[in-house]
Amino acid sequence: MTTLTREEIVRGLAENRETPNGAVRNAHAEALAGAAETSGDRALFREALDNLINSYLYSAESPKILVPFARLLQEYDKDPGAFSEWEAHALFWQFKWVATAISDSPGIPLESATGWLDEMERRYRIAGYSERPVREAEMWLADAIGEDERAEGAFRRWLAADRDSMSDCRACELNGQGQYSALHGNDAEALEIWRPVLDGDLTCAEEPHRLLATSLLPLLRLGRADEARSHHLRGYRMARGNESLLPSVGKHIEFCALTGNEPRGLEILAEHAAHVAPLANLDDRLAFHGGILVLLRRLKELGHGRTPAVPYEGSPRTVAELYEVLYAGCLDIARQFDARNGTTRVSDRFLARVGRQPLMHELPLGVRSAALPRTTASAAAPASVPASAAAPASASAGSGPASAPGGFPELVERARRARELSHPAADALWAEVAVQVDAQPEVDPLVRADLADQRALGAARSGAPEAAQLLSTVRDDYRALGLPERAALAELRLAGVAAQSEAAPAEVRALVNAALRAAEALDAAEPLRARRIALAELSAIRIESYLRSVETADAEDHHDHHGVLAAELTKFVAAHEGVLADLVAEAEEMLGRVALAQGDPERAVPLLAASAERAIAAGRPWQSVDPLVLRAGVLLSLDRPEEAEAAARSALEHAAELTDAEAQGVVRLTLADILLRRGDAAAETAEHALASAHWFDRAGLTADSGAQARLLLARAYAGNGRNAEAVEVLQSALADLLEHGDQQAVFVREFLGDLLRRLNEPRPAAEQYLLAAEIAKGWEDPRPQAGLAQSAADTLSDAGLAVEALAAYERALELHRMTGDAPVAEVRVLRSLAWLGLREEVNAATVAGARKRMADAAGVLEAALTTEPEAPGLRSELAQTWHQLAQVLDRYVSANEQSDEEEDGDSTGAGSVADGGSESATRLDGAEVDALRLEEIELWDRAARGYAELGPDYLRDRFQCLNNAAWTEQERGDAQAGAARVCVLIDEVRALPEDDVPDWVLPSAERLLAQLNEGE
Repeated sequence: MTTLTREEIVRGLAENRETPNGAVRNAHAEALAGAAETSGDRALFREALDNLINSYLYSAESPKILVPFARLLQEYDKDPGAFSEWEAHALFWQFKWVATAISDSPGIPLESATGWLDEMERRYRIAGYSERPVREAEMWLADAIGEDERAEGAFRRWLAADRDSMSDCRACELNGQGQYSALHGNDAEALEIWRPVLDGDLTCAEEPHRLLATSLLPLLRLGRADEARSHHLRGYRMARGNESLLPSVGKHIEFCALTGNEPRGLEILAEHAAHVAPLANLDDRLAFHGGILVLLRRLKELGHGRTPAVPYEGSPRTVAELYEVLYAGCLDIARQFDARNGTTRVSDRFLARVGRQPLMHELPLGVRSAALPRTTASAAAPASVPASAAAPASASAGSGPASAPGGFPELVERARRARELSHPAADALWAEVAVQVDAQPEVDPLVRADLADQRALGAARSGAPEAAQLLSTVRDDYRALGLPERAALAELRLAGVAAQSEAAPAEVRALVNAALRAAEALDAAEPLRARRIALAELSAIRIESYLRSVETADAEDHHDHHGVLAAELTKFVAAHEGVLADLVAEAEEMLGRVALAQGDPERAVPLLAASAERAIAAGRPWQSVDPLVLRAGVLLSLDRPEEAEAAARSALEHAAELTDAEAQGVVRLTLADILLRRGDAAAETAEHALASAHWFDRAGLTADSGAQARLLLARAYAGNGRNAEAVEVLQSALADLLEHGDQQAVFVREFLGDLLRRLNEPRPAAEQYLLAAEIAKGWEDPRPQAGLAQSAADTLSDAGLAVEALAAYERALELHRMTGDAPVAEVRVLRSLAWLGLREEVNAATVAGARKRMADAAGVLEAALTTEPEAPGLRSELAQTWHQLAQVLDRYVSANEQSDEEEDGDSTGAGSVADGGSESATRLDGAEVDALRLEEIELWDRAARGYAELGPDYLRDRFQCLNNAAWTEQERGDAQAGAARVCVLIDEVRALPEDDVPDWVLPSAERLLAQLNEGE
């Protein structure tokens, strides 16, 4: 075994602290602790033990902290004086972790656990610490062993004890207090306790990560589903992949299982497949696997027991197989706890958790998840709809098959009424008739014919090859039953099927004529004769228009198909207006679409409005949805957003009875788009976009319209400051959105980069910007790529990746110069490059490079100002450039002075320059420093004059320049010159109109003047 030197151990400890939590870090920490002990350096050994304890704590092996803690405690007892104040505090702090680890380890006898708790109390009392942490540890141990009175007493003493330096952070304490309330059935009280943490007012290394997961079921039980959804999206993002948060991951999986989001639960399980193996921390294993078991049980109940889950101990497992092995393991752990504690509390709670029933049939989450394969059980399950998207029962056709009070005959009559109204519920009613028909003792042949008609209609809609034969049979059956009006309708559908199947125009026309003759041949006393004739005429208009387009598609003489169609439809409307309102409404919708095809949206708007109004007046509100949605889109394109919103809201109202999932999705997507553009309705936008995505998923359009709905949802979340949720939604749909063209791909990646940047995740943000720039590389206009390269450079710089940032800035600069019309963007890149060059070292060479960049920036702006001398944007950027050049010089002087101070205090000369300085920085003599300060003052004065010319809006920038110049004057020994500058500003501000002066200016200037005078 190689012996490590002290320097290697110290370096290894530093590296280990930066290593991600987990088994690899733990193994390295163990090796370092062993090496430190061998070295004989007791201080180094203590540091290594402390590092090992921390490594174990934030992993799945937290119970292992007992051994290194006991060793560290021995070191303390041998020589307390060897421990620094910080080391002693850390040791007593770790006592709390040990108390938890002991309580969570069933292999440690209860007597030992109680003994450790007593030892903790004794040592805290001797050291003068509050009993607060001791009482908390006692409460959880008493709760686990079923001593409820003792737990309640410890809880009250915990709250009553003083907080001191040994108390957990407020966020962690509130977690425990709320959990205690939730365990006793007080969900509302728990959530109120947790509020400061959940709202982000109190945070720590693992909060609100844990509480976002813990709050999920209490929120659902209280009916606060929207908050639960939000906490899941935010919280899982924080917990994902973190070993110490596996219990929280289990809660997110359980949440999915209890809200109808089993596919999402399976995805989370797959992401943590490596952690499903037996964990060293038995309590964490029970918590993590318990959440998984809730999901697996639900999947089994839904008929997915044979669906592949994740491997366990190297072997592939189905859902049912994994359930069995995890259940057995967890039950064994629970019984180990029971045996130690002398109570069944742990196993009782485990069994109650695994047996939980869903709290919601389905809660749309917004994120994309792959659908589960259909099974017999899942196919039989009722369709689910989100509360915000649910289609209320039909007023006209009844609330559904099960509500028919008159049994089968009444069901048939309701189905026929729905069919005559073209009601959306008709298909479901006939489907129920088909289910019940075979159970009837005797069935009317007409019912059999109607069912055959329904099957033929379904075949025609889907374009099935047997549709024509089915319709022919239906026609003949109706004729045989003496129902020529039904036969006439079948004739008309035959013509439609022929056109749909691209039959020869002559054949299609013959069938249309046959349908017309069949309608006209109906007895004059037939109530439906006029309707059948009108329907045949309207169908003939539609089909003939299609045939004309087919016949003249390649002809040199291009016929005015739209004009001919518009004339025919107009004639139809005039002939039937006031009689057959629903058919007239259909014709007017077609007229509106023709107007749009002819490039006349203004003419389309009233036609679509009239169509919707007629459908509503005819008692067919569902028929108004399509024209209203189309009208909303047209109005939006005409920049009439208020009218567009009104149309979309009306469409949503009248969509209540629609059963088509795609139509429901379209309505909500349209309204969400309009509201997003409005800019002040992010919450409502998110509501409709979420429902839209859910409906599109049900329609099997997840990758298309569903992706667009998720993009809208992410934008709405971002507009409401819910950036973490926006990222989760957007990333889930990213693969789909990237397939919708380069323009959208660039937009989506840039948007995702912006969101990640807001979440302070610069590296992944930079990756998205660079990927977007790569897509835009081939575009004729280089400006999008330039902007993306600049954004990538900024984020790479934020991430500390100076080399990569430099390359991205240089590329952005090259692209901006190619455009020739982006001086401000070019200047900002140049200034960023100037500062980037000073990041590692501040010396004569790097400052000279920064000077050159700033001078180039000023030159770009001065050149641009020759053509636009009064452009405020250019003038403010020029003032800012002078301002920043002065800051560069000031930093050079400060770095030089810092180096001198450190050299005076360090005979080896090994001190480093603060704030980006360098050991090799060139020393400046007094004259050089003074010259630099004079130049700083001149630059700040020049920048201040520039800001002054731009007016009161730039007072803050101007004040900052004057402030810097004044203090620099004082550093040169001329405080009066600085004070004079400030006095001029004060006099000038007092002369301005009161409304033009911000409240902060005079107090700040007067305070600065007083400080300068005091310094003199």
